[in-house]
Amino acid sequence: MSVMVARKKVVRKWEKLPGRNTFCCDGRIMMARQKGIFYLTLFLILGTCALFFAFECRYLAVQLSPAIPVFAAVLFLFAMATLLRTSFSDPGVIPRALPDEAAFIEMEIEATNGTVPQGQRPPPRIKNFQINNQIVKLKYCYTCKIFRPPRASHCSICDNCVERFDHHCPWVGNCVGKRNYRYFYLFILSLSLLTIYIFTFNIVYVALKSLKIGFLNTLKETPGTYPSMSLTVLTVLEVLICFFTLWSVVGLTGFHTFLVALNQTTNEDIKGSWTGKNRVQNPYSHGNIVKNCCEVLCGPLPPSVLDRRGILQQEESTAQEPCPRGPSAAEPTGGQAQESRAQQKGANPPHPNAVPAPPLSAAEMSEEKQQTPGELLVPSQDSGQAEQ
Repeated sequence: MSVMVARKKVVRKWEKLPGRNTFCCDGRIMMARQKGIFYLTLFLILGTCALFFAFECRYLAVQLSPAIPVFAAVLFLFAMATLLRTSFSDPGVIPRALPDEAAFIEMEIEATNGTVPQGQRPPPRIKNFQINNQIVKLKYCYTCKIFRPPRASHCSICDNCVERFDHHCPWVGNCVGKRNYRYFYLFILSLSLLTIYIFTFNIVYVALKSLKIGFLNTLKETPGTYPSMSLTVLTVLEVLICFFTLWSVVGLTGFHTFLVALNQTTNEDIKGSWTGKNRVQNPYSHGNIVKNCCEVLCGPLPPSVLDRRGILQQEESTAQEPCPRGPSAAEPTGGQAQESRAQQKGANPPHPNAVPAPPLSAAEMSEEKQQTPGELLVPSQDSGQAEQ
């Protein structure tokens, strides 16, 4: 016969978080589930830089200056650090309302709007909030059951409300919001500089080689370790990657520099929140480019409100086999258990207050002979009281 034992299993909060996110390293890393393009980003950066460091850097360090590979390495490490920081962090996800909180909000909405006649559309769930003497509308999220804070929006890909939502970037594999926007901007800025740097010195490398041995001989030149592949073919491949990357990355950096200077998000710019027909002034802008840049890039970073590694304890029942015992391990119940323990302690003297049993009559003696060996002859006082 098995025994059910209750054990407590430690469960982290990230295991129970809703939304479409992927967690690694026990909740320390948080990303979107669609990470295919993020791996392509890593491949392009690592591949291009590996070719540049393996071939062109050695020649340029000898012919021009050893500072060329050093500066390239600094740009590469900074770009990779900001990329991983953007991809592996919480962008500012807002927790969903608990069932009690959601029910309370629904009651408030019904009390405010009243009963809606059948066939009529209910009014939008909006709250007005004043920021810098300007009214800002807080919209209700039907998925998270909350009124979203100012500048927050619900990401349809990650299925989460993100504070100061900018956009969902598949190239970094994560949303870009309040907690990782500065790292995203520093990533595209450093990547732009790195792309321009590699593109420029690839051209310089081909030019220096052409001045010494001619352009055609440069195209035919092959390194010793790769006899079947022209060294210049690899250089041309790097130039093509940098050329097509240059326009997109540099253009994206310029666009976000414009947004930082205005203290505006991509989501607000696409929707025309502050430049539409109403011509509403941006309440978050300080009217100064330096102040806006300092707030966006140098302001205090808020902590994550998800508490991903917080502990939730859940009880888990497990079955265990009893310890093996002999045939006499069956324990009697009730008064039999007390009397059996008394028989095992037969050498012990009786209790001073115990009442002696009366002598048996002839009829009781005849009944005693008919009893089975397992039956008890004289009931104790304790068992009699238990029966009463």
